[in-house]
Amino acid sequence: MDLAGVILNQPIKKDSWKTVLILAYQSLGVVYGDLSTSPLYVYKSTFAEDIKHSETNEEIYGVLSFVFWTLTLVPLLKYVFIVLRADDNGEGGTFALYSLLCRHARVNALPNCQLADEELSEYTKHGIESDKGSIGWRLKSTLEKYRVLQKLLLVLALIGTCMVIGDGVLTPAISVFSAVSGLELSMSNEHHRYVEVPVTCIILVFLFALQHYGTHRVGFLFAPVVITWLLCISAIGVYNIFHWNPNVYQALSPYYMYKFLKKTQRGGWMSLGGILLCITGSEAMFADLGHFSQLSIKIAFTCMVYPSLILAYMGQAAYLSKHHAIESHYRIGFYVSVPEKIRWPVLVIAILAAVVGSQAIITGTFSIIKQCSALGCFPRVKIVHTSSKIHGQIYISEINWILMLLCLAVTIGFRDTKRMGNAAGLAVITVMLVTTCLMSLVIVLCWHRSVFLAICFIFFFGSVEALYFSASLIKFLEGAWVPIALSFIFLIVMYLWHYGTLKKYEFDVQNKVPINWLLSLGPRLGIVRVKGIGLIHTELVSGIPAIFSHFVTNLPAFHQVVVFLCIKSVPVPHVRPDERFLVGRVGPKEYRLYRCIARYGYRDVQKDDNEFEKDLVCSIAEFIRSERPANDEGTEDVENDEYMTVVGSSSSNLVGIRMCEDDGNVGEMAGTSELREIHSPKKLRKRVRFVLPKSPQIDRDARVELRELMDAREAGMAFIMGHSYVRAKTGSSLMKRVVINLGYDFLRRNFREPTFALSLPYASTLEVGMVYHV
Repeated sequence: MDLAGVILNQPIKKDSWKTVLILAYQSLGVVYGDLSTSPLYVYKSTFAEDIKHSETNEEIYGVLSFVFWTLTLVPLLKYVFIVLRADDNGEGGTFALYSLLCRHARVNALPNCQLADEELSEYTKHGIESDKGSIGWRLKSTLEKYRVLQKLLLVLALIGTCMVIGDGVLTPAISVFSAVSGLELSMSNEHHRYVEVPVTCIILVFLFALQHYGTHRVGFLFAPVVITWLLCISAIGVYNIFHWNPNVYQALSPYYMYKFLKKTQRGGWMSLGGILLCITGSEAMFADLGHFSQLSIKIAFTCMVYPSLILAYMGQAAYLSKHHAIESHYRIGFYVSVPEKIRWPVLVIAILAAVVGSQAIITGTFSIIKQCSALGCFPRVKIVHTSSKIHGQIYISEINWILMLLCLAVTIGFRDTKRMGNAAGLAVITVMLVTTCLMSLVIVLCWHRSVFLAICFIFFFGSVEALYFSASLIKFLEGAWVPIALSFIFLIVMYLWHYGTLKKYEFDVQNKVPINWLLSLGPRLGIVRVKGIGLIHTELVSGIPAIFSHFVTNLPAFHQVVVFLCIKSVPVPHVRPDERFLVGRVGPKEYRLYRCIARYGYRDVQKDDNEFEKDLVCSIAEFIRSERPANDEGTEDVENDEYMTVVGSSSSNLVGIRMCEDDGNVGEMAGTSELREIHSPKKLRKRVRFVLPKSPQIDRDARVELRELMDAREAGMAFIMGHSYVRAKTGSSLMKRVVINLGYDFLRRNFREPTFALSLPYASTLEVGMVYHV
């Protein structure tokens, strides 16, 4: 059931050098596929229109100098040496930074947070708290005080997320199209235009169609493909350097950037939108940090990727510095610098490398949308885990086909790398700007370093990225509008869903049923209590949901055991299996009403099936066994979660109660001497047994309660959910009525229902309609 948790629960050992090197090898296929294929289109996009390749070579040398220093400052200095350190318990990406800020400054967008969540192992706040009166402490207080600033922080994180999704559309298009563009060297100028687009579309359809099957079967090929590609472009680069222009290394001097801008002026500034494509995929180093380690990613980049890319760009510049007449025919591209005898093998390797790089960004898009959904910022989607061994390999059907259609539309609509490059460049640099802004806050609020250091960070890297951002934004009408339009649409969807979900939760909190109403009904709730477990799904972490009163007042009978189940996300990447459940009582013991809160991190994969039901029942049984007698006196305060107990899943609870289910043949385990069992009466249907640890010291009332729980489990479990219809209340503003009645309602109707999103069995599900006036 809880694959992510099982993986995380394994003993953690300090990585040996052998392990680090293996991870570094594997990271080449997962992390660096996109970045490694950037030489296919950087020079071609840069010289597409704004500048010309002249006999003086000032343009090509200036571009090479810009490429070298951009690769050195952004991926190497910023990400490898600084940003990778800002991991969230080993996880990286935009949401990792936002999660860190949420925990340190209490600006969490999730409404149902509890104090118990701060006791999670991964919730630990590292570092020394800032002194009161310091600038860091005042900044933290300001963020916690003003809701507007908290919303702006959320919007900033969502903008970065939306641009990542936009990158998931644009990167496969430009990577595959640029790889296929090598066909233009083997056919006439008139024919290759009619071949490139169809071939690119066929490869893209094939790529997206395979997503459902996962990549674990062919994933072992990714690293060899990327390594072969890197060795190939570096070898070609070395050949071109020594064969055409051994003095090209002089162009690495920053002086050539000055000469380039002095000569080209406005055209040179606009061409920066093509140069920035050399760092496409750099964000993946941080986003995919959870699958590897900091050291392995650093080793792979500094020892393999970085030198290979520098040699490749130097080799292309060396070749072009001696060829000035090719632009009129084939234009400036990667394949013109490849020796003619090996162009076809290089073309095949380039297409494979482009597919690997595209695969990585598609999987990353699935992951980021899953995180948004977990934090209540994206409508419910069905998440399929495609591998039982590789954590993080997920598939989202709706998103996959949307990405494919958008990717095909971009390819067919643009049909050239110039406009694709303009679009991809803006998406890439926007994500990096968001990372720089969030990182500056992390330096002050999480690392508790001086504000001066944060200002230096955002000023230095922000200035570099702002320069590239302005050059990309000026190309708005030439393709840069695509990521802006896509991000705007996704941002509206995310914020509408987040706003509607928040208002719905506030309505639930305001309309909770008072405990006195429950006590007035008595232990039988005024109706017939039949055998079975009634699982009422609710978003509330305390109190009795209003929908429960609908059931009790309208149904003639109800289940013997009632569980208020809340499946909630917490602002940590993973929740350990032994901390998965919070279990407590609602009302006195004889009412048999329990509350169970299942907690998941934004990186955890929720697989709610029979194993989840078993874990749920075991957690309640363990709570009954370990409950202190003092809790039996009087009525519990259901508005406070201090009486709730942390209980692990059955897979992690090695010393607690275990549950066995069979068809009645118990001969094999009946003779176990080290375990004592409580058996329910013999029946023909499935038999349930609780296996208790040795000398459990359970009192008589607890044994009776456990026996009733077993009888209820044997009778079956029903999932009871409220089918909510959210409407703006009377007197609401026009904007709120449009957002709630039209926007949120449209998303709720056209995305997955809770039963499907949570993998609940339809035959055992009861939905009751309820109107929310928010």
